[in-house]
Amino acid sequence: MAAWLASVGMRGLPVAVSAALLLPVLGMPAAAAANSRAGTSAGRSARAATSIAAPSVPCPNVPTPATRPPQPPPPADPAARAVGGAELASVGLVVPPSVPAPPAVTATSWLVADLDSGAVLGGCGPHEYGVPASVQKLLLAATMLPRLDPRREVTVTAEDLAIEPGSSAVGLAEGGRYRIETIWLGLLLKSGNEAANALARLGGGADGQAGGIRAMNEQARQLGALQTHAVTPSGLDGPGQFTSAYDLALIFRACFADPAFRRYAATRTAEIPGQPALREKPFQIQNDNQLLYQYPGALGGKTGFTDLARHTYVGAAERNGRRLVVTLLGAEIPTQRGWQQGAALLDWGFGLRRDAAVGRLVRPGELTAASASPTGTAPPSALAGGAGLHGAPGSGPAPWPRTGPLLGVGAVLVAGGAVLINRRRRHAVRASSGTTGPGW
Repeated sequence: MAAWLASVGMRGLPVAVSAALLLPVLGMPAAAAANSRAGTSAGRSARAATSIAAPSVPCPNVPTPATRPPQPPPPADPAARAVGGAELASVGLVVPPSVPAPPAVTATSWLVADLDSGAVLGGCGPHEYGVPASVQKLLLAATMLPRLDPRREVTVTAEDLAIEPGSSAVGLAEGGRYRIETIWLGLLLKSGNEAANALARLGGGADGQAGGIRAMNEQARQLGALQTHAVTPSGLDGPGQFTSAYDLALIFRACFADPAFRRYAATRTAEIPGQPALREKPFQIQNDNQLLYQYPGALGGKTGFTDLARHTYVGAAERNGRRLVVTLLGAEIPTQRGWQQGAALLDWGFGLRRDAAVGRLVRPGELTAASASPTGTAPPSALAGGAGLHGAPGSGPAPWPRTGPLLGVGAVLVAGGAVLINRRRRHAVRASSGTTGPGW
């Protein structure tokens, strides 16, 4: 196992990044390391048994779509697949020991995580590549919300309206003048592809939409979403465009830290102003995310569908002071729509004890900080440990965890971390932590 971890550290990520993923356990007292793992009473043997058994429980099979992605996904990168914890590299079901079985869903991959602590409660193929469809718009939001003044009034161009015929649109008019806030509402309520084009163009600087897409990919790397690559700002299919259930949770968590996003995502109806000069009347739009209307405590989310992606979904809800996010890729809807499958998984997550976890969501900048460390070792921010993922009882939700050691396989990680450090002395640290593959 130690040899496997060593090989993981040398493929796809710099040694420093791999060490950052493994070494948090080294910095914890033995008791804290034990408490940071899900199911503390079950002990190390139960955790190891779960790790071994997880791949034998496959995700549900769904009918193969009639169409195929423009090209196959990038080659599997063991290092990228282990981001957030070694157990998350499973192609099958991974859940804490001694918890109820999750509900059956048709998604090819999914993940449930705590928005505040960052604990991953469970998943199925969380690092399997999938096609995003319109949940890609969350990456656009995470990238452009800090860049664009919502009060600024802008003009919609013909380039913005160049979208696939029949695809989702808000109904913005060429030459129309709209506040950027209105365009955000059109993006997040009605999944407007012309809204996505406009926001990418406006935030892309001199390079326009191309610059916006480039910024989205830079943002994905900053967040630690190493399996995500954007080709279009809207999520309309393009060669080499992929993501994972784990990455979507990272991206949504970054969005959710922004108060403006929380307000937009929870908005049920909005009015698109008229354009008198163009003889366009005002009209109302409604939020397409049915979780808001049907699920008590719903906080927002995003739906998606293309022929290649099938149904994709991200949703969040709060119950008893706990906020969870669910992500789905590749779902079919013979009996349940994407949001309904998400709701079932949220119910399952809320039913778990608060210390149940199989991994964690890395913090923004954590992997890039480890990569840039001049000593070749992870900085203190990437080695935070001791207190575990969960805050003190009654402390209330916080935007980001104060501490967050990697949940994993205990003593094996110690051996793996030592091997990585030794190998670092024999190999130059690569400058980039990005995943590469055909067309990326």
